[in-house]
Amino acid sequence: MQEKGKSSSYLKSPDLMPVKHNERKIGVMGFFAMWVGMAILLATFDIGASGIQNISLLWVVIATLVGCLLIGGIISIIGDIGVEHGISFPVYMRAPFGTVGTHIPSVTRAVTASFWFGLNTYFGSTAINAILNIMFPGFDNWLLCYVVFALFQLINTASGIKWIERFADLAAPIIVVISLIMYSTLTAEVKAQGEEVWAWVASPVTGSAAVTAFMVVIFANMGFWATLGCDIPTISRHFKAPKYERNWFKRNKTTVVGSLIAMPLTEAFMIMIGAAAFMVAGTSNPVTALQETASGWMLATLLFMIVLTQWSTNTAANVLPAAAVFSNVLGPKVSHGVAVFVAGIVGTIIQPWSVFEILTQVLLIIGAVLSAVSGILFADYYLLRKRRINVPDLYRNSGQYRFNGGINMVGFISWAIGGVIATFFMTYSFIVGFVIAAVLYYVLTKYWYIKKFPQAEIIDPDDDKYLGITVGRDWVIDEELEKDEVVAK
Repeated sequence: MQEKGKSSSYLKSPDLMPVKHNERKIGVMGFFAMWVGMAILLATFDIGASGIQNISLLWVVIATLVGCLLIGGIISIIGDIGVEHGISFPVYMRAPFGTVGTHIPSVTRAVTASFWFGLNTYFGSTAINAILNIMFPGFDNWLLCYVVFALFQLINTASGIKWIERFADLAAPIIVVISLIMYSTLTAEVKAQGEEVWAWVASPVTGSAAVTAFMVVIFANMGFWATLGCDIPTISRHFKAPKYERNWFKRNKTTVVGSLIAMPLTEAFMIMIGAAAFMVAGTSNPVTALQETASGWMLATLLFMIVLTQWSTNTAANVLPAAAVFSNVLGPKVSHGVAVFVAGIVGTIIQPWSVFEILTQVLLIIGAVLSAVSGILFADYYLLRKRRINVPDLYRNSGQYRFNGGINMVGFISWAIGGVIATFFMTYSFIVGFVIAAVLYYVLTKYWYIKKFPQAEIIDPDDDKYLGITVGRDWVIDEELEKDEVVAK
């Protein structure tokens, strides 16, 4: 006889166990610093460059703040899953998608994150290559820079969430100072050309066209962070939060301050830099623009910021979430450290920089599809389960989340319909995918699926049984085999 529990041990990977209250190390300022680093990307600069082609920088900034506040609200709402129960994105996904079905949407997110890792590492390596060329004329080996830069980032991530936070704490003030220098350098060049930064528009539009351009910037910012809107629990499970706190805002203070203050302000400022870069050089890439406006050690310093931003973004927003998924898929024998390097390898062998133009469109579509996943998470966690989760069953192969052979059909039906429709409305894809998937999932689960597969926390919404930190509970999962599951060898 062989205990079937062995087949379910992959659900109990050590790196996916609930994080206990005394193990949560990231506070308000720690996540604030992480956001300062995460929000600075070349793609962020591109939103600014695209926006000012039709409307003025003031309206681009306003649209950015609106979009960031909206997506920041979604991130904060979904982040409560990690704060309340200490569980990661791929683990919670076992509820709306099943213990086996979780792998499909989770891997979609993980591969996307790995793509971004490779792309950001490439841009960082070109900046390092340029810095070394300034220091040692004649040096030109971006591939060597890529390998070394990738290894530093992966080692930093593999060392754990605390080291990611420490790097963010170190990098954030440096990034802020150099960003100010970068913006000042670029705007000075714009003024030297006789242009007004805040009034400059490439091809001004009015009326409904201006409204559309404004909305495009809003939803571009929302779509850009749609992925983090899904897997924020992977990070938020490490956030400090008070026990026995029933006030949602007090319990989620760390997520709220980071996502509704740090992210909008940082992203708005980076979009200003992207816009200024476009005014100077006709490109959103500040590296190219800076090479036209600075030289020597000033250029090296500004390029150094590009390196820091790609590093701080990759560790928290890309490698960490991807590693959690790969650890979930590959099983308990794959440690967090190994999963981190798997993410790095995936992001490298695909060479996303070689097909950047095509890849960007693919990533935008994936972002639209993942907005549907965020809608499903919202409906499942807040509307149906009302924040209560039968956490032990998330780690049982034969528990209530097994559904049909490990697949929750309602999750996939809602995801498919919401995601496909969202791709037809790319400008408003996040809202379209989120709302349609959430409504479908709620209706189908409440009036059909729950009758076939009863869910304990919905039938008996008992706080003491199914809440986490709100009732002072640390979820502890028995790593022993499931004694009641026995099958023939």
